[in-house]
Amino acid sequence: MNTGNPLLVPSELPYGLPPFDEIRAEHFPPAYARAMAEHAAEVARIADDPAPPTVDNTVVALERAGALLRRVDAVFRNQAACDAGDEIRRVQAETAPKLAAHWDEIHLNPGLFGRIDALYARRAELELDAETAWLLERTHLEFQRAGAGLPADRQARLRELNAELSALATRFENNLLADTNDLAVVVDDAAELAGLPADGVAAAAEAAAARGLSGKYLLKLRLPTAQPELAALENRALRERLFTASVSRGNRDNEHDNKEVLARAVRLRAERAELLGYPHHAAYVIADETAGTAEAAQGLLRRLAPVAVANADAERAELRRRVDTDGGGFALRAWDWAYYAERVREERFDVDEAALRPYFELERVLRDGVFFAAGRLYGLTFTERPDLPGYADGVRVFEVLDSDGSGLGLFLGDFYTRDTKRGGAWMDNLVDQSHLLGERPVVVNNLNIGRPPAGEPTLLTFDEVITLFHEFGHALHGLLSDVRYPKFSGANVPRDFVEFPSQVNEMWALWPEVLAHYARHHRTGEPLPEETAERLRAAQRFGQGYATTEYLAAALLDQAWHSVGGDVRIEPVDVPRFEAEALEKAGVAVPEVPPRYRSTYFAHIFRGGYSAGYYSYIWSEVLDADTVEWFRENGGLTRANGDHFRRTLLARGGSTDPMAAFREFRGRDPEIEPLLRRRNLTGEG
Repeated sequence: MNTGNPLLVPSELPYGLPPFDEIRAEHFPPAYARAMAEHAAEVARIADDPAPPTVDNTVVALERAGALLRRVDAVFRNQAACDAGDEIRRVQAETAPKLAAHWDEIHLNPGLFGRIDALYARRAELELDAETAWLLERTHLEFQRAGAGLPADRQARLRELNAELSALATRFENNLLADTNDLAVVVDDAAELAGLPADGVAAAAEAAAARGLSGKYLLKLRLPTAQPELAALENRALRERLFTASVSRGNRDNEHDNKEVLARAVRLRAERAELLGYPHHAAYVIADETAGTAEAAQGLLRRLAPVAVANADAERAELRRRVDTDGGGFALRAWDWAYYAERVREERFDVDEAALRPYFELERVLRDGVFFAAGRLYGLTFTERPDLPGYADGVRVFEVLDSDGSGLGLFLGDFYTRDTKRGGAWMDNLVDQSHLLGERPVVVNNLNIGRPPAGEPTLLTFDEVITLFHEFGHALHGLLSDVRYPKFSGANVPRDFVEFPSQVNEMWALWPEVLAHYARHHRTGEPLPEETAERLRAAQRFGQGYATTEYLAAALLDQAWHSVGGDVRIEPVDVPRFEAEALEKAGVAVPEVPPRYRSTYFAHIFRGGYSAGYYSYIWSEVLDADTVEWFRENGGLTRANGDHFRRTLLARGGSTDPMAAFREFRGRDPEIEPLLRRRNLTGEG
């Protein structure tokens, strides 16, 4: 064993936290090679075991196997997302197809599948506990969906498809990161930034200085189409520049263009789906989600689209009137929407987003808001551990203790943007909770907040506050996991269920007791006035036409790409036309309300795990809105309510049928009416 490589030995740090201060990019290739070889040998011993198959010597043994690979891959996956320099990107490009081939070797091993299949055929007589029975069922389905039952010639083609698709996902991610950095908008004169809060101007100056552009200002791009600065910038030409840069990512016919990558991925995914017996990729993906069929998922989206667009049309008319009132003399465009929506919001609700930001300082929101709510609901406490290393500058490590004082796990917060970090916000696990392996969770939350100058506070927009609560909902899913098998740990649930706990956690951001605890002026300590808080709550329903339409446009675009059959060939030049026609056909082609993500920077579906699954957010929101009503009906922020939600849902992870878990929590199936009311989709005006 090469103990000179810190990845090759178990970490001695608390909870198995990787020793990031010792890990270098050059450690990953040999660690991956050793880890895949060890895992392959473990799997071969299971497959070739002369003893008759049992659940312990086959299915549970598979859960135990691959400890080194899990450790190496978790660290590298995090590094590639959060701090990917040139060397990390090179390793990622080389490793991705090797990993795909490695998993194909396992899933397509006939001896191994034969043992699993034999156990599955006898499952009724095995007298297994509920979680182990579910493990057998899920493992058998996983192998089937991976092609274990295909003839050899089709398996060979499947291996080729998986390897190339893995490489394409890496190319898409690297192209997007490079183009996002290249398209950041440079501003020469601070006067052009009129309307942007002072700390936003300072952050833009800091970002420019970090790139060697001292004296200038840099507006870095966030992942979605709509950039937050568009709501504040008074300079219409600069708004247009920023919007144009955002929608141009991956679509400039240069070395970072993503049209060829995504067109090829769509064709290969369609071919793979047909190889596995499905009409298209969406049917393949959604068959294993709670929606069950692509028709069910698409039906929900189509049901909501007409009302959402009608609401957006009404909002557009109001914004046009505001432009005329201001003597604008121009037609409302996509880059104007957020600016004038903010002016209408200020007028109607007397809520000025810029004036609110001093009340939303990151440290206070985190400790007195996010952590406070988790303490009241679940009895958790959080202690920062500066003695434990993060993986990049500014990453913070917190130890999480349960209500009885026992160690629960670690939470890492990585809140600031950097050029080597992908866009968006997300949660990931560095260590999965598992009683089988004796491991406790180590989870990471990532945001992309602009870093202020040294010594200045980090002031958040209210959208960023919501994002912080949302991502921590994912973190709680990982931290409160209480399962035996690592396959079921935390957020390892169907894609259209995984957003449910995180969306529920958003409710506490505006819960009176929580808001009053964290929303205090960062200089004076003055609490946010109650009347302002009430106006902020009222303002949340404003703009739902835009918010729902931009989301549905992206979700329906995702479904369009992944409902293509294997006989349809889409060339890179066809990508803009396909996108425009798909939006028009779905009834969501509103020029002033572009999709939340256009195809060439739709990382969720072409780099992440949401292909044919972006509908998950609204599908999960049905459960979320119904759950929020349950909390309100039962007294809100109490330990009794938190313990019930923890026991029936968060702790269960993927160890049971998710909808059965929901029914245990709610006492019935979910109802859609709370979602319709929340998003103003009842059609009642």
